[in-house]
Amino acid sequence: MRYWPIAAQEAVLEERQVMRLCLIQSRRHEEAGKIQVLTLEEREQLLPMLHNSQWSEVVGRDALYKEFVFKDFNQAFGFMSRVALQAEKMDHHPEWFNVYNKVHITLSTHECGGLSKRDITLATFIDQVSVL
Repeated sequence: MRYWPIAAQEAVLEERQVMRLCLIQSRRHEEAGKIQVLTLEEREQLLPMLHNSQWSEVVGRDALYKEFVFKDFNQAFGFMSRVALQAEKMDHHPEWFNVYNKVHITLSTHECGGLSKRDITLATFIDQVSVL
């Protein structure tokens, strides 16, 4: 078991709370029959957290991008498998590219033509499983 400093534990808890809220709100929009692009307020609240974990916004496209580097191909493939299972549960699939120990991921929601809460939720999950 790993032990993290209190500040890191609190940050993870806050991140998980934001992720839960996003998922709940995302489901409400889905139940209403539409997935919506993040509002300006939502972007100001949610994107800085992802920028802090090295996600960047794609120039010329409403999308997020991050590159992950692992020890070897087996670790990269294991990571991709965990992400794939979650993506399937969410019915929200990343665009990705893998060569040996590197995985490049781009997130955007095609149904609404840009970033949605689904992307934030999946990016947060991806960050969590990238350190396992």
